[in-house]
Amino acid sequence: MWDILILGGGPAGLSAAMTAVRRKKTAAVVSLPMEESAIYPSRLVENYPGVPSVSGRELLERMRAQAEALGVEFLSGRATAAMDMGQSFGVAIGNDYTEGRALILCTGADRSGAIAGERELLGRGVSYCVTCDGMLYRGKRTAVLGFTRDAESEAQLLRDMGCSVELFTKKGSYAILGEERVEGLRFNGAVTPCEAVFILRPSSAADTLLSGLSVDGGHITVNRSMETSLRGVFAAGDCTGEPYQLAKAVGEGNVAALSACAYLEKQ
Repeated sequence: MWDILILGGGPAGLSAAMTAVRRKKTAAVVSLPMEESAIYPSRLVENYPGVPSVSGRELLERMRAQAEALGVEFLSGRATAAMDMGQSFGVAIGNDYTEGRALILCTGADRSGAIAGERELLGRGVSYCVTCDGMLYRGKRTAVLGFTRDAESEAQLLRDMGCSVELFTKKGSYAILGEERVEGLRFNGAVTPCEAVFILRPSSAADTLLSGLSVDGGHITVNRSMETSLRGVFAAGDCTGEPYQLAKAVGEGNVAALSACAYLEKQ
């Protein structure tokens, strides 16, 4: 079990992880490849003090190398669910599972917004994890909304499981149809019948990731110590709201880690 689990490997998550290990805590970062980070495609980052004229890719590579040198561990994959276990938090990463005594959410901003029907049909045909739930729909019709770089490979995994798959990667107007269970997907007015919709985003909506988390306008509600509405859970970076700036993310990650360490030391 880790002292602190950090969900998200962008600047906020890396800052939090480095602060945690410097405070003699074990820390693991759950993250997709850095290419999924919002800052990675930036050709030129010029507003981070002391690091002029650097690309987003180079900046992330430097941060990750520094974190690894300090002893931060990285768990590759998408966190699909987190649960309060009482004295710890359990996190599902694909079909793997890990636990931490404290949790820091650095999941980024879900700029795509919730899809109509998504929350209402979550667990009744709507899923965020092909590995977890794909076999439940063997021989059935499925749709994959692929907003990540691994969308095609995830769709192929469903096909290998015996599912019929329609892959959607273009932006547009989506709605998931059904009353008790998923019955179809409407995309730009056209309806595709299906029994499951797999939504693959670089980041998950906060309130679908962890039950009971207070959000406002899609952003996690925090105080100045980066404490959320849940005991032992902290948040930092774009997921806490605007401005979506590198310096803010790094600073909040530092504060969240310090608060998580103080929380653990009181236990």
